[in-house]
Amino acid sequence: MAKQTRGRYTPPTPKTEKHSPYWVPVVMTTAMLSGLFVLVGNYLNMLPGDAQNRYLLLGLALVTGGFGLASTYR
Repeated sequence: MAKQTRGRYTPPTPKTEKHSPYWVPVVMTTAMLSGLFVLVGNYLNMLPGDAQNRYLLLGLALVTGGFGLASTYR
């Protein structure tokens, strides 16, 4: 009997896995925690000045940057 071949190509598994540099999880965690502290500090009026939109934007930008790095983490 002849061996039947499948219709789909399965690529071989890579010999080495790619890993993110060490700084990626460090910067990701630092950005997310810093953004969280800025947001909480803004709402508790612990930051200088009144509750301002620039603190909210800074906190959201830091958290978003942390999530952006999390999507590239391997």
